[in-house]
Amino acid sequence: MPIHHSLWRVGAQPARLAEASLPSEALLEEMIVAAPDILSRQWMMIGRQEDTGFSGRIDLLALAPDGTLILIELKRGKTPREVVAQALDYATWAEGLEAQDLNRIYARFAKGDSLDAAFARRFGQKLDPDTLNQNHQIVIVASELDAASERIVGYLNRRDIPINVLCFQVFETDAGQLLSRAWLLDPVETQVAASSSSASGEKEPWNGEFYASFGHDGERDWEDARRYGFISAGGGSWYTGTLKLLKDGDLVWVKAPGYGFVGVGRARGSSVPASDFTVKDETGVERPALEVMKGHYRSVADDPERCEYFVPMEWLATRPLSQAVNETGMFGNQNTVCAPRTPKWRHTVERLKELFPGWDKGV
Repeated sequence: MPIHHSLWRVGAQPARLAEASLPSEALLEEMIVAAPDILSRQWMMIGRQEDTGFSGRIDLLALAPDGTLILIELKRGKTPREVVAQALDYATWAEGLEAQDLNRIYARFAKGDSLDAAFARRFGQKLDPDTLNQNHQIVIVASELDAASERIVGYLNRRDIPINVLCFQVFETDAGQLLSRAWLLDPVETQVAASSSSASGEKEPWNGEFYASFGHDGERDWEDARRYGFISAGGGSWYTGTLKLLKDGDLVWVKAPGYGFVGVGRARGSSVPASDFTVKDETGVERPALEVMKGHYRSVADDPERCEYFVPMEWLATRPLSQAVNETGMFGNQNTVCAPRTPKWRHTVERLKELFPGWDKGV
């Protein structure tokens, strides 16, 4: 159903705020560039009003932490059919962009700054040219969502085309206008759809086995994960949201970025925030995990979006980082969890099953 909501002033006599409109969608574009959090805390703006060569300019371009390119198109009074068709047309342009193209786009946007340097500052990791623009998402920003748009976007998502709609509304107050926004689909769903596809478009049925990325760094420690049985992520919904894909019994192959594949195990529960996760210490006593483990982890207790989340694991086989498996052609992805449907994933799993004796315990 079309998205619509209202705001009310809190008090003994609640007062409904009057709806208003922005002077122009150009102002909304300016606001998004100035405050990208309007769209997502985890995206980095890299381009604006880029000429696609397809009789049009794409409004905004952004990057996700895994190098996924986000195409953002404002509705600007177009009909649902027009705006979706235009966004899909721009996607055919975007899929051909290579690292040097995106570097030039960002240099124009940031007045000469380096994309590699800016990405490292923003996400705390190097930009991998091999994963840059391997996948992309389409985001349509509109002041209202009609039934036709919803049907079209729903149809495309059911056919694994990652597209979403952000619907915004403006309200009038004595202190000025307020902007609210709501997503048609959970952004994690679109993220998962993008991460499960391949740049070449080659797909095959998912084998039912998950890929997980465990970021061994200054925040978290792989030896903690091996010893106490868990995988984890933190720092925002982009990183933690995909942990929700895992359910009790799911088989998970774990890779430590920069090292290689280090473990395989079965999830033994759903993700929980750091404050609720417990482990047994050396004496067998159940204690809060953050009191026992070596890693610092993100434990922003008052911010459910940014805090660390944990999934308990029953390890079937693990390796220390020094013995990680990292062979040419193996699957890799910066998403914390994904369900890949690519030939590369099938090849990777087949090889890992040769290298991790015991992976099939209990099968």
